[in-house]
Amino acid sequence: MNKNNFFRRKQSNPNEDLGFGTKVTADRIMNKDGSFFMERVGDAKFQYFEIYHNLITMSWPKFLTLLVSAYFCSNLLFAIIYFIIGVEHLTGIDMQMGNFNKFMEAFFFSSQTLTTVGFGRIAPMGTITSIVAAVESMLGVLAFAIATGLLYGRFSRPMAKLLYSKNAIIAPFKNGTGLMFRLTNLRHNQLIEVEMNVTIAYFEKESTNRAFERLKLERDKVSLFPTSWTIVHPIDEESPLYGADQNDLKDMKIEIIILLKAFDDTFSQTIYSRTSFHSNEILWGKKFLPMFSVKPSGQTVLDIRKIDLLEDKEIFSNKIVSIDQENSN
Repeated sequence: MNKNNFFRRKQSNPNEDLGFGTKVTADRIMNKDGSFFMERVGDAKFQYFEIYHNLITMSWPKFLTLLVSAYFCSNLLFAIIYFIIGVEHLTGIDMQMGNFNKFMEAFFFSSQTLTTVGFGRIAPMGTITSIVAAVESMLGVLAFAIATGLLYGRFSRPMAKLLYSKNAIIAPFKNGTGLMFRLTNLRHNQLIEVEMNVTIAYFEKESTNRAFERLKLERDKVSLFPTSWTIVHPIDEESPLYGADQNDLKDMKIEIIILLKAFDDTFSQTIYSRTSFHSNEILWGKKFLPMFSVKPSGQTVLDIRKIDLLEDKEIFSNKIVSIDQENSN
């Protein structure tokens, strides 16, 4: 590879730092799911201003588990309080029952009070018990208002559900070669004005500094995105990948960073999606197989299960050269 091509272009173009800085020496910057490959230390163990963010962004299983656990623990706490005060201050409880059954009656009375259901069979009697029930009902109203807000926030938050190919490939493109990957929308919502930004990150020669450069794409914007989209970076003499081979990309710890921006027609908001391809996730001499087929009726069928399907045979060697140059040799 003509490695000086990287540095020649870097000298003639400003370094497009994405915000990671040039001193980050990790092999990878971004994970496949779009999260950053880094760990923060020194933060306080509890930050109240992060509570809402954590509750909105955590996975649904964790959120529902937390919600059910909070509901159970709240009822358990107030049931203990009622039991300590004395279940005789709760009318409707059979005092001939054992302590366990009395406690369960207090627990279910707490759940009725917390949710303001109030079946009426059991009621507080006495000032202290009534105060505890009043406080619990007030906390219940506030807690369910917060839970409702969190549920609405989770459902209403626009999120991109895009499926990217597992690997990027180096494949023939027109009279040369190109870096390619493809993606599709997993949801049935309509994405419009979709913009793609692809940046290459690499380490400079004999240096620990990381450089960034935006790659020129065959097409970096589409107005509509109903099917799939194959992103192509033509590898010509202006490309920083021109003249590279697999070993060169691994030696320079190449990482292709993807940022997509689109307008979600359902939520009427702008959404973003991120991912990356490391050098060991770039396959050479491969070709994507079609994802489309046509029904007898003429309707187009998109099979998203084929997004990673590649031709088995190797199309060309692991050296990037133009097809014309290869034929002349």
